[in-house]
Amino acid sequence: MDKPVQSLGITGLSKSQVSEMGEDLEVMSSKSRTRRLDGLYTFVGGCRRRLKTRQMRRSKSGHLQRLESDHYGGLGLIRGLAADGVPKAEIARKLSISRTTVIKAVASDGPPKYARAPAPTSFTPFEVRVRQLLSETPDMPATVLAERVGWTGSIRWFRDNVNRVRADHRPVDPADRLSWAAGDVAQCDLWFPPRKLLLEDGSRTLLPVLVMTCAYSRFMLARMIPTRKTPDLLMGLWVLLTQLGRVPRRLIWDNEPGIGRGKLTEPAAVFAGTLATKIVLLPPRDPESKGVVERRNGFFETSFMPGRHSTSPADFNAQFTDLLDRANSRVVRTTKTRPIDLIEADQAAMLGLPPAVLHLGWRNHLRLGWDYYVRVDTNDYSVDPRAIGLRVDVAADLDTARVRHGGRLVAEHPRRWARGMTVTDPTYVTAAAALRHACQHPTSSPEVADLVRDLTDYDKAFGIDAEQMRPR
Repeated sequence: MDKPVQSLGITGLSKSQVSEMGEDLEVMSSKSRTRRLDGLYTFVGGCRRRLKTRQMRRSKSGHLQRLESDHYGGLGLIRGLAADGVPKAEIARKLSISRTTVIKAVASDGPPKYARAPAPTSFTPFEVRVRQLLSETPDMPATVLAERVGWTGSIRWFRDNVNRVRADHRPVDPADRLSWAAGDVAQCDLWFPPRKLLLEDGSRTLLPVLVMTCAYSRFMLARMIPTRKTPDLLMGLWVLLTQLGRVPRRLIWDNEPGIGRGKLTEPAAVFAGTLATKIVLLPPRDPESKGVVERRNGFFETSFMPGRHSTSPADFNAQFTDLLDRANSRVVRTTKTRPIDLIEADQAAMLGLPPAVLHLGWRNHLRLGWDYYVRVDTNDYSVDPRAIGLRVDVAADLDTARVRHGGRLVAEHPRRWARGMTVTDPTYVTAAAALRHACQHPTSSPEVADLVRDLTDYDKAFGIDAEQMRPR
């Protein structure tokens, strides 16, 4: 502070007092720079080529904002001045623009934009023919249309124009709001988690999850199954219905091949008849009728899978069951209540569950060959070799494969979810080796010293009295 004090010739003040005065002046100067000003102020801005005059206005925060007055850049400023009653000629003079520009800006509804005037294109001569074909077949591919009308130009340009025209000929399929009665419907679907699981042979694959959602209560049940084939689908349905304890009056499916496309498969029809329920197959392109379960699949994708790691299908089912227990205890936005609070009313209106369903899962009846293995899906399981040549019944559910002969269990193995495996029980290998050795090295029967039988035994057997037959 010595130099400012000496230059100003201040002699009656101390340095500390001069410092305080400097701080006060700095605060006053800062407030002056950032104070709010009313009206317009002209500032000169430098440009590389020429100097331009820009209209500046202070914002509410005190900062300067530049309002471009070139052409329509100051549209808001022009309209604001016109709304305040400033004549158009005065606006044009202040902003250095023509009155025509001011008139157009005041009359416009929005900022200016470039709009190309409609003109014939290379697609125009073919448009009439394309519309005729689309009126008959709205889903005809663009490549087929190009061939039919003789188009030789860019297929991308042709496809873009076809997509624009196709919207005028595609039939409208409105979706209604559906309401569900208690006990009426359960929507079923397969969800494929986007992460491969480790199987018994070390391979990894995507496995399906069978999801069932009661439409009235929004109660969710789900379980991972080995395949999407009919035996596993029906077995999974039975497991979920057993957990539910009741049978909905309708089970809605979306053309799953294992259930049926257009027509139910024979095992699915037998299963529905046994439960006294009806399996409804939705027509193609009708996702709205199964939207409840579809939204649950999206919920699983975003709320269950992120950061989730499973070591096996059994581990996945355990973690998934825990999620469902928590999700069924949360309030659903559409029903404004929890699924566990509505499930009792839903179950009360459902059908009773039969004690068992015959011929469910993988079933086969065959004669066990010299190769003492039976096949379930794509895997082979060993059987007690003492049953070779006998008729056996093969049955497998989602977890276990069993083989019986006359009701007696002759083999039982945990079911393998991997493909092309051979499952062998070591005890059956040992028994087969013993039988093979006994067959290849037969033991000779001991010789009987006396094979002569007393003839009187035959007389007694036929009721003959030997004494009466003797001559006298």
